[in-house]
Amino acid sequence: MASKGFKVFVELITVIAFAINCFVYYYPDIVNDTSKCNWHKFDDTPIASKYDILNEKVPPHILEKLLLNFPQLREHADNQSPYENDNMTKIKDIHMLTFGDPQINGNWPSTKYIKRLDNFGNDYYLGHIYNVMKRRLSPSHVAVMGDLFSSQWILDSEFYNRTYRFVERLFPRPLEYKQTVIDTYEKHENCDWNAWLAQEMALDPEARFTSRDYNDVYDWVHPENKYPNFENPLFINLTGNHDIGYSGDATWQHMARFHLLFGQNNYVINYNKGTPEEWRLVVLDSLTLEGPALQEEFIGFTWSFLHHLRDRENPNFSGSTVLLTHIPFYKVAGLCRDGPEHIYYIDNEREPYKNGNLRSQNHLSYNTTQEVLDIIFPNKDQNGVVLTGHDHEGCDSWYNKVNGEWVASKDKTNTERESIREIVVRSMMGDFDGQTGVFT
Repeated sequence: MASKGFKVFVELITVIAFAINCFVYYYPDIVNDTSKCNWHKFDDTPIASKYDILNEKVPPHILEKLLLNFPQLREHADNQSPYENDNMTKIKDIHMLTFGDPQINGNWPSTKYIKRLDNFGNDYYLGHIYNVMKRRLSPSHVAVMGDLFSSQWILDSEFYNRTYRFVERLFPRPLEYKQTVIDTYEKHENCDWNAWLAQEMALDPEARFTSRDYNDVYDWVHPENKYPNFENPLFINLTGNHDIGYSGDATWQHMARFHLLFGQNNYVINYNKGTPEEWRLVVLDSLTLEGPALQEEFIGFTWSFLHHLRDRENPNFSGSTVLLTHIPFYKVAGLCRDGPEHIYYIDNEREPYKNGNLRSQNHLSYNTTQEVLDIIFPNKDQNGVVLTGHDHEGCDSWYNKVNGEWVASKDKTNTERESIREIVVRSMMGDFDGQTGVFT
């Protein structure tokens, strides 16, 4: 018969285990002000109408907590999507979760078992963060801000291994959304980058831009759906230097396998085009903006995309822009953790063909910053936002137009036009507290 002390010990362990589980699944409410882990509600957004049925019985402040933590209750509150409710206008706001630089490691024959266990646990740690926030907030969009993996210098087989973990453990999705990844992983054949090279080089600039210009896309698999799919939000995977490399060492192989499994590196999605509520989402590969590059074609492709955006889209665009890119824009040292820095290959005896090429950078250069911001944000009476990764610490600053020049500062001091806000999304790695960006 168990002693009284043992029973007390078991009960204590049970209570502690219960408390830890509650914390693990409800930490957004426990460690944060609830408003910080929720979508911002604008005065003109009729978001609350989906609660009408339950409002009669449950006080609003309690109902909000219930719906945040038990999203299945929404089915009883409103069987229709809030975007399709006849009593509502179409919601104009983006609801995006952003995740900075997960940088998942790989396993090699020489990798010790303790490190393999660490990698295994880390995958599910990152996946838990995503799953908790997705269930809690039902985003319309999810963006991973580049540096999906820890190194670009891996063989295709290891790239497939990590991509499989990415879609199975970190950001799990239904089979139809990851079928290409599963098929590629099972075949484990080297990426046919020569075929992709021939395909890209055969496209004229106009055709290449057209293939990267979308309207009202909320679902890559079912683009005919013109309202957000809250069960399967639109996924946006940005190129990072640890995915394709900096321009000085990025190869056709790097780019081909990223396109195959994660999507295009430059594109624009226009929403509500031609209406007073129009806005656009621009995804820009900042790794291929500057050189000297190993493959100068990449620089040409990215600048061609920007110039087509300027000449073809901007004259008829009157809305605001959300820009997603990996490398932050130029700013003086001290505003963020990383200051401006460009490093080039010099005296590289092992790979002499890279000498003179761009090896790494913390920010885009001053001149590139000026030109890109002018192209992406053409409307003086509209604000906009830039979301980036790269600097794991995260940062928040403003770009103000002063005497025709974009100047970064911690304050919004613009007088010539609307200022542009740049948010460097803090890394979701454990060393940086497993952060999630909640963007409305």
